[in-house]
Amino acid sequence: MKKTNIKIIWPNNNETYVSEGDDWFSAAKKAGMEIPTGCLTGSCGACEIDVNGDTIRPCISNIKNQIGPPLKVTYTTDPYW
Repeated sequence: MKKTNIKIIWPNNNETYVSEGDDWFSAAKKAGMEIPTGCLTGSCGACEIDVNGDTIRPCISNIKNQIGPPLKVTYTTDPYW
């Protein structure tokens, strides 16, 4: 069953509610954020974000069902990128 009302806390401290399977880029836009992009195929890593401490590539993954605390998003920083 698809979970709705998954809470996401963004780096700008905006909070949004989404459904399981929603697109990360659309969810970020709804929160007034923009996730940087590169290849959009998962190869370059330009769009990597950290969600509750785990690094994901939103171009190749959708929002997953989360049980427990809200999803806290931070942008991944790479000193070499």
